Amino acid sequence: MIGREREIELLQEYLRTEKSEFIAVYGRRRVGKTYYIRQVLGSQACFSMTGMENADMGDQLLNFYFSLRMVWPSATHPKSWIEAFYQLQCYLESLPEGRKVVFIDELPWMDTTRSKFIAALERFWNGWADGRSDIKLVVCGSATSWMIDNIINNRGGLHNRRTHQIYIAPFTLAESRRYFKSYGFGYREKEIAECYMVMGGVAYYYSLMNPDESVAQNIDRLFFASNGELTNEFDNLYRSLFKKAGDHISIVTVLAKKSKGLTRRQILEHSKLNNNKKFTKTLEELEKCGFIRSYIPFGETKRDILFQLTDAFTLFHFHYIKENKYQDEAFWTNSLNSGKYRAWSGYAFEILCLNHIRQIKQALGISGIQSRACCWSSKGDDDQKGAQIDLIIDRADHTANICEMKFSRSEYEITKSDAAELDNKLEAFIRQTNTRKSLMLTLITTYGVKKGKYSGDVQAQLTLDDLFKL
Repeated sequence: MIGREREIELLQEYLRTEKSEFIAVYGRRRVGKTYYIRQVLGSQACFSMTGMENADMGDQLLNFYFSLRMVWPSATHPKSWIEAFYQLQCYLESLPEGRKVVFIDELPWMDTTRSKFIAALERFWNGWADGRSDIKLVVCGSATSWMIDNIINNRGGLHNRRTHQIYIAPFTLAESRRYFKSYGFGYREKEIAECYMVMGGVAYYYSLMNPDESVAQNIDRLFFASNGELTNEFDNLYRSLFKKAGDHISIVTVLAKKSKGLTRRQILEHSKLNNNKKFTKTLEELEKCGFIRSYIPFGETKRDILFQLTDAFTLFHFHYIKENKYQDEAFWTNSLNSGKYRAWSGYAFEILCLNHIRQIKQALGISGIQSRACCWSSKGDDDQKGAQIDLIIDRADHTANICEMKFSRSEYEITKSDAAELDNKLEAFIRQTNTRKSLMLTLITTYGVKKGKYSGDVQAQLTLDDLFKL
């Protein structure tokens, strides 16, 4: 297994305790949750089953019955979830003394309309399993918002009953490199970063790549070829996570056009959605699932909160997959030297950096200093003309790193116009924020900054190598 060392230790630790445990594992679709659990559990589970996507209550119960009958021939076809969990209880009670591990995968799919699934699960855990010391219930689901609302933050009968939660995140750059090396890929750091910028560190997407093909060939085959395996992944992803994904898609559609993010009011204006509790919940669900983040811009207050897209795959969908109007099966390869590629790669590299703030702080030697990552843009100017800083590390030691992120094929050369633009940004930033913090101009680039007339203005440099550190 690549990575997940801490997550493996946690699950193994919870399985060893001398009390019953209710362990919720969550994370986005295709990230490797089921693989992780099965690798840790091995043959320990005395009962396991997987919920069925888009199946009604009758089929879900039949699926449960078949799964239980495989390990307990005495099982009968249950007519309700209360009866199903009671049969599971009877089966577990019939087993010899010792730890009893139950694994239920894709739990959200089992909670169909009017099924009373959650109530039955509450009865099983609160009325029986929690009172014992030998039950280890491991549940998992890709519908992250459902897992958080119904299991982790449940306010009903399961409130505070879940004993542990484990979040399975997408791979980091370092884990991505380990993955590609383990499977015989000869990609260097820039190519691996490009894969991350397209696929967001999702293990399943990586698994579809062919080590005998270049990054460009793999991307064309998976996303742009006729019947490519990931051509329709965007819709599948969002509709598997959210029961009614239309509003979620509307929000990320408008956010994909603004790298620094938008306010709630601006999202409402661009998306034409209604300003109500449903809209608030949709924003919360997108943030819980890791597609967006909310932050307060430098020098602003909570009322100025911005929502920013942080999912690389979503950005790639809007900038490339959706734009392939002519069904070009080599759309990616044919655009590598285009303005479209440069615009996308600049934005995607910013998202990559946002998802590796810990590594950036470590490389800057400020891991122990309290800080936050935010953006800033000048007021009173059009977004396209005004000064904008896409990443500021606002530190508690009266310092701020003003970060410029540049994804290039060689050392980045600061030209006269670049230097003038940087000066304009810093001057506007100081003038409009009235900050008294020390400002450190920090460049994060692919291969570093080329020495030249204007390179001396940079106080700190980071390269891809720094982002690949653990």
